[in-house]
Amino acid sequence: MVGPFIFIDHMGPAKMSETENIDVPPHPHIGLSTLTYLFEGSIMHRDSLGVEMEIKPGAVNWMTAGKGIVHSERTPEYLRGSDKVLHGLQIWVALPKEHESDEPSFVHVEESGIPEWNSDGVHFKLIAGEVFGKKSPVPVYSPLYLLELKTVSGAKLSIGNELFGESAMYILEGTVSSEGNTFGPKQILVAKDASLCEFEMGENTTIYIFGGEPFTEERFIYWNFVASDKDTIEKAKEDWKEQRFPKIKGETEFVPLPA
Repeated sequence: MVGPFIFIDHMGPAKMSETENIDVPPHPHIGLSTLTYLFEGSIMHRDSLGVEMEIKPGAVNWMTAGKGIVHSERTPEYLRGSDKVLHGLQIWVALPKEHESDEPSFVHVEESGIPEWNSDGVHFKLIAGEVFGKKSPVPVYSPLYLLELKTVSGAKLSIGNELFGESAMYILEGTVSSEGNTFGPKQILVAKDASLCEFEMGENTTIYIFGGEPFTEERFIYWNFVASDKDTIEKAKEDWKEQRFPKIKGETEFVPLPA
């Protein structure tokens, strides 16, 4: 983990023909919030709360599972007969122990609601959390941050004094140099002490910096389930096998529990 962040999935870029679509059937989550952020394409989210929300590039879908939620992720109907691209991130943030059994919830934040600014040749977006004296409207449950940094002509940064806790950098495109080493796309750099965040971004580089205060208790993860107690995960496994989770209206498929 890095701070409360427990999983990051870089989706794509995937080019799909008119006969290819995204269809992730109903599946469960507990003990975490999922943050979906797209660069290209579109996903239709449906969940057991009755929410049906299309997410497009630059917006945020923030789904908090709490004690349990079920959702599906699919290509919207109006795109299913055309060529399309999907590219983005889905990030899982573990919940503090006192919120693991909260009622599930869902929040959508449009791109226009995400704080953004320019500084020393770098374009910043604060996708989630609170840092640099700014606050994202995404309703997080513990001290954290998820930042997008873009540069066209390169820049040197020393931002450790603005961050806190543990910190990680995911390189989407371009290069990052630090301590005599150069790193490229699809690499993650981790600093257990965020104050060490000094680096140089190359030309046409996009990175994501995420982190925050770590929890005092260990977190366990099995499939889509996250908890501070293994018994909670075992119960969730049994509940899913027996289909005791809430249902998504109009959907009968489901992803089976992995062996």
